[in-house]
Amino acid sequence: MAGATLDEDAWEDLLSFIEERRVIPIVGPELLRVATERGPRPLMEWAAERLSSRLNLTRAELPERYTLNDVVCVFLAGRGRREEAYVRLRSVLKEAAFEPSTALRQLASITDFDLFVTTTFDSLLESAINQERFGGAASTEVLSYAPNRVVDLPAERERLSRPVVYHLFGKLSASPTYVISDEDLLEYICALQNESLVPERLFHELEHNHLLVIGSNFSNWLARLFLRMAKRHRLSDPREVGEVLADDELAGDERLIAFLQQVSVRTRIYSGAERFVGELHERWGRRRRSAGDSGVWASGVGSSGAAGPGGPTAPVRSVPPAKEMPQGAVFVSYAREDLPAVQRIKAGLEAAGIATWFDLDRLEVGDDYDRKIRGNIARCSYFIAVISQTTRRRLEGYFRREWSYALDRARNMAEGALFVLPVSVDGTEPDAAQVPERFRALHVTELPGGQVSEEFIGRLSELLGGRGR
Repeated sequence: MAGATLDEDAWEDLLSFIEERRVIPIVGPELLRVATERGPRPLMEWAAERLSSRLNLTRAELPERYTLNDVVCVFLAGRGRREEAYVRLRSVLKEAAFEPSTALRQLASITDFDLFVTTTFDSLLESAINQERFGGAASTEVLSYAPNRVVDLPAERERLSRPVVYHLFGKLSASPTYVISDEDLLEYICALQNESLVPERLFHELEHNHLLVIGSNFSNWLARLFLRMAKRHRLSDPREVGEVLADDELAGDERLIAFLQQVSVRTRIYSGAERFVGELHERWGRRRRSAGDSGVWASGVGSSGAAGPGGPTAPVRSVPPAKEMPQGAVFVSYAREDLPAVQRIKAGLEAAGIATWFDLDRLEVGDDYDRKIRGNIARCSYFIAVISQTTRRRLEGYFRREWSYALDRARNMAEGALFVLPVSVDGTEPDAAQVPERFRALHVTELPGGQVSEEFIGRLSELLGGRGR
């Protein structure tokens, strides 16, 4: 199994599940290679070395190839204070300010991933997502578990409107609320077996989705326990979802491989974490290009990127919307599954100088949230309603309430005045979609994948000009 990989059918299935947003990556330390003064090194190896120095441990006190766990154990054996190890490690990593690795950025750029789980305490994964999807803006939702402070997903996965990174074993802090030793890990694993301490929404998603366990560096029995914990059933029970374990070490563990082959037939092994991410990124990108989809990039159209006789200019990266909607902006209403297309619409319109806003903070619905959205619809210049197969399938969704608010405002307008501008991002026809009857009388603009056209830019610019923009 030393050269374990996936066959073409397995890759095709995996990419299809990713496209349907039925896959959750679980990221471990093997993807954390950082640039140091001695060249690229594993982050945890570098951190163990620096922490031992900060705690004034000598090389003679430590084993030959020591880990963070070794450093902590030796420090505590010398009657050091446990809390000191955590606060020193936090300082070490904050001062280093490492950039995410190529592998993390490749994984982050796969925009069909919306929920990431990490078993490490650093912030490199969320940094990679922010850089790849939001131009560096801190737009990723970051959550962290601790046995004494159970934090769950803020809503069901289908209602999350921004990517989420969940730190399953805690996040870097000045307090001992994250895992740096084997004893810490044991406490977290035990806590996650307790029904009252488990983040229920998160584990519901882990149970019912396919998992990519990448670079976990788990030992034999910990790998078995982690899979069993995530799936919440006997691994030999029939199930519709499986997992890929992409790891630098597991493929060489004959006992673990034999166990999985006998007990968990839906588990696949891939040798090499970084190699797996590189191949996944390449195959996913090729598949998207063949479908005419370019991720979160949007073709520049208009004053700063018009497509002229020589063809379109370079793509423009979508910038996340402001927390508050600018006065007179164009409001975009959408189902969360269509976020990549909406990001392209925003990028294309703003490249033409048209202020555009959509809500990226749709994490839970309440009275305050509802008042904010209703107020924004009342003062926006135009209302773009994104129609897709997603909105056709979903008979309930907050976007339908937004549509209703927009139609309420339109009823007070003069006959023939345009306010609602329906657009289809995947060829869905209004007659085949579950849309309000009044939408059917409106012209629906085709914006495949959210790519704005010169015609749409010109029409919207003319409408805004007529309002004295």
